[in-house]
Amino acid sequence: MRSQLLSTLLVSVLCASMASAQTKPKETPPAVAPARDFQIPVVEKFTVANGLDVRLVPYGNVPKVNIGLFIRAGNENEAADQVWLADLVGQEMEQGTATRSAEQLALEGARMGGAVDVSVGANQTIVASDALSASAADMVRLIADVAINSKLPESEIARLKSDLVRQLSIARSQPRQLGFEKFMSVLYPNHSYGRVFPTESMIAGYTAAQVKRFYDENFGADRSTLYVVGRFDRRAVEIAIRDAYGSWKSGVPALEHSPSPTSRRALHLIDRPDSVQSTIYLGLPVVSPSNPDYLSVLVMNALLGGSFGSRITSNIREQKGYTYSPNSQVSVRLKAGHWVEIADVTTNVTGPSLKEIFFEIDRLRGEAPSRDELKGIQNYLAGVFVLQNSTRAGIMNLLNFVDLHGMSEDYLRSYVRNVHALSPADIQRMAQRYVDPGKTAIVIVGDQKAIREQITPYGTIAP
Repeated sequence: MRSQLLSTLLVSVLCASMASAQTKPKETPPAVAPARDFQIPVVEKFTVANGLDVRLVPYGNVPKVNIGLFIRAGNENEAADQVWLADLVGQEMEQGTATRSAEQLALEGARMGGAVDVSVGANQTIVASDALSASAADMVRLIADVAINSKLPESEIARLKSDLVRQLSIARSQPRQLGFEKFMSVLYPNHSYGRVFPTESMIAGYTAAQVKRFYDENFGADRSTLYVVGRFDRRAVEIAIRDAYGSWKSGVPALEHSPSPTSRRALHLIDRPDSVQSTIYLGLPVVSPSNPDYLSVLVMNALLGGSFGSRITSNIREQKGYTYSPNSQVSVRLKAGHWVEIADVTTNVTGPSLKEIFFEIDRLRGEAPSRDELKGIQNYLAGVFVLQNSTRAGIMNLLNFVDLHGMSEDYLRSYVRNVHALSPADIQRMAQRYVDPGKTAIVIVGDQKAIREQITPYGTIAP
């Protein structure tokens, strides 16, 4: 009987609490605190006699350090018949040095709490690892050995080329990769940025001599910057740097391969018979990071299609249900940048998807967004910037970004402030200046017989 009374009393209290909660007005959430400038850790810079630039950045309390050697050598240095040769060179560099086998490199890296990795991009090859703070100087030396003394063994060439052929086959089976390849070739004709994939015969023809020649012609201290970010013994690390890198050849200064991107309305269709989806790439050249408008274009992109709350995403995902994960981006390389909207849409709404994308572009060009809409985007961008760059790896990549593009570190310090300083009229002006629908390249990978009639209102299909 007593337990029944207690249960009844408890139910009565809960009901009263719920009723009270329902009658209370909703509380106004606290105001967002004023945005703070991004705080860059102190960066100590010096240059070794052979031209190697060094950035030492004490940061954090965790006893770890990130070390990265960024070399101005990458796919931009390939000739038209050498696509992915830089990638093959990078993979060869991981196969051992004059004094260490690949297995020894892995074991030594693991003992230091990391693993040396070589990655190749459009403009740079990166030799990097993290490590325990106590091993920072030793990891500096290990990375130097991989970068300077790579054996580039001929015995591994056949295996690595087979891996590249397999990667190529996988990539060419994916509609997004096919769309990306065509889109880049349209925007950057006759330039390495527009050459995404090699042919199998091209890969088959690469030789150990070509690998060594590419390395010798493009790798050197004068084209490199070493970043050390985290907790480390400052004196021991500098001694290790000067000792391990001091005898490295300066090499040939990096050549500029500035592109001349095209900007004209064109429609390109890649037939994928019976595909249930169409993959859309729609975009055009914009600005590189060295341009004063770059930050404003980033904010414009985030509002137009580059965030989950953006206009294009809200339209074709939330309202229309045409696609699950549309996204736009400002993609940059040295001396180049382009804006592109990418979406995988259901085949029968390929044309309507193009209609809505162009509708949102025209709407932003014709009318400035509201202050509230812009404020949400500004808060998002400022928050993401601070979070992404509050790690050792984030700081290293950010410093390399401004170094590569010849920007001032003030770009980093004032990023949050400058994002919030933009007005709705500024965003409209960026859309008017850079996102001209009459100059957009459109690439669609899909079932030609099902989508051809849908897409012809948006341009003449190129042969």
